[in-house]
Amino acid sequence: MTANTREKTPEQTSEKTPVTLLGLGAMGTALARTWLAADHPLTVWNRTPARAAGLVAEGAKGAGSAAEAVAASTLVVVCLLDDASVGEALADADLTGKDLVNLTTTTPDQARARADWARERGARYLDGGIMAVPPMVGVPEAGGYVFYSGAAELFEQHRETLAVPVGTRYIGADAGHAALHDVALLSGMYGMFAGIHHAFALIRKDDIDPVEFAPLLADWLAAMAQGVHLAADQLRSGDYTKGVVSGLGMQVAGTPTFLATAEQQGVSTELLLPYFDLMARRLAEASGDEDLTGVVELLVRGE
Repeated sequence: MTANTREKTPEQTSEKTPVTLLGLGAMGTALARTWLAADHPLTVWNRTPARAAGLVAEGAKGAGSAAEAVAASTLVVVCLLDDASVGEALADADLTGKDLVNLTTTTPDQARARADWARERGARYLDGGIMAVPPMVGVPEAGGYVFYSGAAELFEQHRETLAVPVGTRYIGADAGHAALHDVALLSGMYGMFAGIHHAFALIRKDDIDPVEFAPLLADWLAAMAQGVHLAADQLRSGDYTKGVVSGLGMQVAGTPTFLATAEQQGVSTELLLPYFDLMARRLAEASGDEDLTGVVELLVRGE
C-alpha cells in the first residue's frame, strides 16, 4: 500500500479533534455531551461502566479500561474525584506523546507534582480549574470558564477544542496556578456564603420574609464587591491607607454592636468572630486609618 492510498486514522480524517475523557460524574458527563454535540469523536471511560451507557448511545465510544481510552486519542482529558484517582486511573496507561489535560480539583502542589509525573511518562501536561457548575457547561451566556496552566504549546494547539464546553483562560506555565486561582476564587465564594447565611440567620426569628430581604442583600453585596479592586491596589502598593472610606479603627469599634445583635437574635457568632479577631489584632499593630486589607498580612504570616 502506497503512502497516497494508505488508510487514514480517525484523527487524520476527522475535521474535529478526537477527545478521550476519563471520568463521567456530573461535570464529566456535561463536558462529554458538549463535545459530542460539536461533532468531536469522543472516547469515554468511567470506573463504573454503566455511567458511560447513555453517552455511548449518543455516539461516544466506550472503553473497557482507562489505558484503552488513553490509547484512542492524543488529547486526553481527566475529570475525576481527586489527585489519587488520577494516578490510579492512569497507572497502566501509555502516556507517550499524549496531551494530558487534568480538570480534577487538586491543590497547587499536587498539580505541579502531577505535571512532573506526566512529563516523566512522555506527556505534555495542562492543569485546569473549572469555574462553572454542570448546568453552565455548553451555555456560553452562563459565563463559565476554565483556568488553564502548564504547557503553553499544548493549550495553544487545543484551545479551540477546550473552549467547546466553556470558555478558556490561560494563566501561565506554572502548572499549579490554575488550581491556586480556582481555590482562591472559591474561598472568596465561601466567605461570601458565610456572610449571607449569617445575615439570614439574624432575620430568621423576626417577621421578615427572606425572599423580600434577598434582593436587598444581593444588591448590597454587589455594591460592596467593588472593594476587591481597592484591596488589590492597596496590596500592590503596600499602602493600606490608600482610598480608605471607613478606617480600621472605626470598624473595630463597631464590632460589639454586631456581636450584641447576634446574641439578642439568638444567633451564633462563630462565623463573625474569627474575622473580627483578625481586625482587632491588626489594629493593635497598625494604624486605625488603614483599610481592612491589612488583615491579609496576618493571614499570610499565619499568626
